[in-house]
Order: sequence, then structure tokens, then C-alpha cells
Amino acid sequence: MANKLNSLAHTKWMCKYHIVFIPKYRRKIIYNQYRRDLQDYIKLLCKYKGVEIIEGHMMPDHVHLLLSIPPKISVASFMGYLKGKSALMMFDKHANLKYKFGNRHFWAEGYYVTTVGMNEATIQKYIRDQEKKDMVTDKLISHEYEDPFKGPRK
Repeated sequence: MANKLNSLAHTKWMCKYHIVFIPKYRRKIIYNQYRRDLQDYIKLLCKYKGVEIIEGHMMPDHVHLLLSIPPKISVASFMGYLKGKSALMMFDKHANLKYKFGNRHFWAEGYYVTTVGMNEATIQKYIRDQEKKDMVTDKLISHEYEDPFKGPRK
């Protein structure tokens, strides 16, 4: 998985999230036609919001998604949108599901989310190498450079 930066007008970002959510009552309902329809709906809804699906997998009783969500959208608001709209779309196409789930609640409340980012060693190396890159760019001589955290160089 490449660490690709995305761009907005004045922002560079890389916000990746691993999200898991389940159907109401953790029913084993995600199979055959329901599974195909949910895949289509989730892809469509993510595309509408500008969310990239990096990886995804559906089990009969839960969904795993690795998403790249723009920073202008909170994870909570996106998940409310994704679960709410996909439930409405499922109930519109498969009216019989209303009797299994009732009250148009296809998904259980809540979800699991964790951030996915660069590892600590990569960040440390980036920070160490950034000083060298800045000196080359700004044409600074190393003895003129003063590190604000360590004092003047010797």
C-alpha cells in the first residue's frame, strides 16, 4: 500500500481509516444478491463523497473497509451517511428486509474505527532527513544552522 498524498485546494492529506460495522442484531444477511447490492451501494456512496475505497471485504455478519476520507469530512458524519443511505437503498430494493429488521434500521448502531498511518520509524527518518533537505534547499551552511531543540551546532 503506497503512502500517496491527496490534495484539496490548500491541503495535502493522507487520512486512512480501517472501519468495521455490522448489520442490526449481527444477522448473517450479507450474502448473494444482498452482498452484491451492498457492494454497489457502498461504492456509489463513497464516490459521491470523494472517499476512496482502498480495500474492502464483506462477511455474512460484518463489513471491513479501508478508506481514505478527506479531512473536510468527519468519520462520524461519513459513517452516518454511508450506513443511513445504504440502509434506505437496501430497503427500497429488498422490501422483505423491513420485516426482518423493522424501523428501517439495517445496520447496528456504532462502528469500529482505527487510523492507518506511517509507522514510527518512517516518521523519525522523515524528521531526521528533513533538516538535510532544508539545508540544501535554503543553501545554509551547517555551522550557521541552530537547532531550536538542541542549541547551536558545533
